Amino acid sequence: MTLNVAIQMDHISTVSIAGDTSFALSLEAQRRGHRLFHYTPDRLSMLGGRVFARVEEMQVRDVKGDHFTLGEAVRTDLSEMDVILLRQDPPFDMNYITTTHLLERIHPQTLVVNDPAWVRNSPEKIFVTEFPDLMPDTLITKDSGEVDAFRREHGDIIVKPLYGNGGAGVFHLQDADRNLASLLEMFGQMFREPFIVQRYLKDVRKGDKRIILIDGEPVGAINRVPAEHDSRSNMHVGGRAEATELTDREQEICARIGPSLKERGFILVGIDVIGDYLTEINVTSPTGVREVKRFGGADIAALFWDAVEAKRSGS
Repeated sequence: MTLNVAIQMDHISTVSIAGDTSFALSLEAQRRGHRLFHYTPDRLSMLGGRVFARVEEMQVRDVKGDHFTLGEAVRTDLSEMDVILLRQDPPFDMNYITTTHLLERIHPQTLVVNDPAWVRNSPEKIFVTEFPDLMPDTLITKDSGEVDAFRREHGDIIVKPLYGNGGAGVFHLQDADRNLASLLEMFGQMFREPFIVQRYLKDVRKGDKRIILIDGEPVGAINRVPAEHDSRSNMHVGGRAEATELTDREQEICARIGPSLKERGFILVGIDVIGDYLTEINVTSPTGVREVKRFGGADIAALFWDAVEAKRSGS
């Protein structure tokens, strides 16, 4: 099977190939003989009910500083593609949402991964609230009175943007911290949406585990340990990756959410678990594939394409 695969992503020139999942998926697709095409979200258009993009044929190489070659941009009806990978990074804003509306016009005749309608309807910090017994205590609000009451009950809290990503804007406020009012004022000026407040989990010092699921089944994990003077474990802000195995509790979490992931057509998902608690379900452009393999885990890029090829073949 040879597939024409278009990847809607941040420009390939901007990725850090050592840890980029989109790049890992591209390498494996190319190894299998699939044709790769690249475009950024600003090249997406719709005319007369048809969805177009100016795409460039792409070759990739696992060579830092020389990792890609792009052909000439050609205006292309995306319904001519077999697969489109929806892989641009958030922010999950109206621009992002609009791209899901456009791609929904061609899915599933062209297989869009992940399903654009369900990506739109499953924001990562809201989707997880469908499993309240698996989560830490969580408040979504812009009401400062609600935040005050939550803090009085729980003491140490985390405050973060509801639609943020990559650890940006994540604040740990200890019980005696006097900056909450100023922080809420700043968030209110920066974001139209509510923000999210969670009970602080001390187990984050042991790591924030990224577990990757393919078609609802866990296939690998990496533990991300925050730097000494940071509460965030994201690797691009100083978190340290280390090998790990799934605990019984994490297996239970995956078993609970797996059916919902399959029902929504989520082929590639990354969840975050701190201690015994599920904190996020990442469905937009989940990462961690290269780190899992680097630490001796599964070749998740291969498992991903096995699943995609099976869906395209109808098996």
